Amino acid sequence: MEELTARERGILAMERQGWPGPGAKERAIRERLGLVPVRYYQLLNALLDDPRALAHDPVTVNRLRRIRDARRAER
Repeated sequence: MEELTARERGILAMERQGWPGPGAKERAIRERLGLVPVRYYQLLNALLDDPRALAHDPVTVNRLRRIRDARRAER
């Protein structure tokens, strides 16, 4: 199985952090990863279904999957 790319590892690292206030995360996404937030969240969502991401950071991926599943169930 292939390793995650640097960008993919960076996305998971961003999700492990806490953010001080509104807009801080979006600003960091632009500055650190060079992505617009919409694209970041598209890539993150795809990563949650990637077995490589689960192997790399199971705690973060499983937490985000639970959040995603709960939001889908609310709709």
